[in-house]
Amino acid sequence: MTRTFHGLPVCDVLAALDRGEPLPPADKAAWRIALGYGHREPFEAAWQRFLDAVDLVHVRALVLGAWWPGEYDGLAGPLAAITGAAGRLPALEALFLGDVEAEECEISWLEMCDITPVFEVFPHLTDLTVRGGSGLRLRPVRHGRLRTLAFESGGLPGEVVRALGGSELPALDTLDLWLGVDEYGGDHGLADLAPFLTGTRLPALRTLGLQNSEYQDDIAAAVAQAPVVARLERLALGLGVLTDEGAAALLAGQPLTHLAALDLHHHYLTEPMRQRLRDALPGVALDLSGAEDEEDEEDRYVAVSE
Repeated sequence: MTRTFHGLPVCDVLAALDRGEPLPPADKAAWRIALGYGHREPFEAAWQRFLDAVDLVHVRALVLGAWWPGEYDGLAGPLAAITGAAGRLPALEALFLGDVEAEECEISWLEMCDITPVFEVFPHLTDLTVRGGSGLRLRPVRHGRLRTLAFESGGLPGEVVRALGGSELPALDTLDLWLGVDEYGGDHGLADLAPFLTGTRLPALRTLGLQNSEYQDDIAAAVAQAPVVARLERLALGLGVLTDEGAAALLAGQPLTHLAALDLHHHYLTEPMRQRLRDALPGVALDLSGAEDEEDEEDRYVAVSE
């Protein structure tokens, strides 16, 4: 369970109501609605309890946890309830769809839906995180205020990647994509990432994550020549199957010494290559944690799949 979101402490509103605890001011918490263990009410009833208990006009952040009371169910109904209340949430700046841990549901089992309406009905949104990829859909959108966008998935659909590439997000500062694997719906390819590497439609982008991929070496080689890199402050290419080949391509490309941070955690780099990176990037905060040691490439794996 996420403890802070959008710079605010998370308040599990249903648990607080069940315990009879006083609620914080509406603008001082990220409000989490989750049907945890023991909850048997349908989501619609739980959502109504939140609507009745909190001063909605001042709500800045929402976190959606497990939305099903028993059997796993899709996101479509709960998302329709949230977007249907958009007029009552004029101050909403941040939304986290799917704050669910593996003990509740594996990431690739989460049944998602078309999330395009989120962009359409929340014009003041600056921060959006979406966890889960199965059934996830998106149409190209334009949103003038969104600054941070993250898709956490064991298999991000190619349709979603391409829709993002065709979107107009002029204020977007941070983009983080967990691309995942084909086995869990990640039917994308390197060509689908081209719009993020040129950055033409993302003029404000300063932090880019292209992570959790089986073709992480190819991504690293493409990043080494990507126009967007010169204006980035932070770059994340971790969680995937990055080997010495990809790291060598990265070092052979354009300079990376201007970066504040380079995140490569969960990788298949040898110690000599890790030392080459340290030597080449002395002023960069390097995350080389999570070194995996698997010589057989067929046994290598991304950090997040199922």
